[in-house]
Amino acid sequence: MSFSTLTKKYRPQLTDKECQSLDIIGQCLCETNKNMNLTALTDEKGVGLLHFWDSLTLLDTNLFVGKSVIDVGCGGGFPSLPLALGAPDCVITSNDATAKKLTYVADTAKKAGINNLKTLCGRAEELSVKPQYRESFDIAVARGVARLNVLCEWCMPFVKNGGYFVAMKGEKGAEEAAEAEAAIKILGGELVNIINITVPEYEYKHTLVVIKKIKNTPKDYPRRNNLIQKKPL
Repeated sequence: MSFSTLTKKYRPQLTDKECQSLDIIGQCLCETNKNMNLTALTDEKGVGLLHFWDSLTLLDTNLFVGKSVIDVGCGGGFPSLPLALGAPDCVITSNDATAKKLTYVADTAKKAGINNLKTLCGRAEELSVKPQYRESFDIAVARGVARLNVLCEWCMPFVKNGGYFVAMKGEKGAEEAAEAEAAIKILGGELVNIINITVPEYEYKHTLVVIKKIKNTPKDYPRRNNLIQKKPL
């Protein structure tokens, strides 16, 4: 199966080698998905556009050049795996609370020839209070995972002052950004852009919500996860 055919059609700058790596990622995803719930999408079109092409839209922000990046709640490796492939001068840390998913991501990266990706197992709100991870990344990204007012408290404590949090959201990204206005401010951020994206052949409307870290996150955050979810900022 050639999962990358449609990805390259709508992102023609992909090299043949990158497409070969994407096909390996697609094959690993479908094979592993038989025994582990990674995705509802296993067809060439779904994987090629809704996973690969969509993940690579992060590069259109022009932020991912030589940066350290954490993908919070990476699940089956999206956007981590395509992003690591498309931004080889970045160091990508795939974070998830489920160890077996991270084992899959690491194994798939190795098979696909990706050597700028590492994994970090644990809950975001527990990891980001540790000195080695707090405000230590240039960029945090998250795809879906939770509403933005919750997601900000999981992600922004990882980001350095002057860095960025890019949330990959659906068609209601602007609505979620408005809802998260207080959270963004409290956690040290400033909304700088909302990029609207239409997924080709599906006409799905996606958004990239770009938040800049303009001051340090107060030490009181993140709170315990039950508070984050029950009482979002």
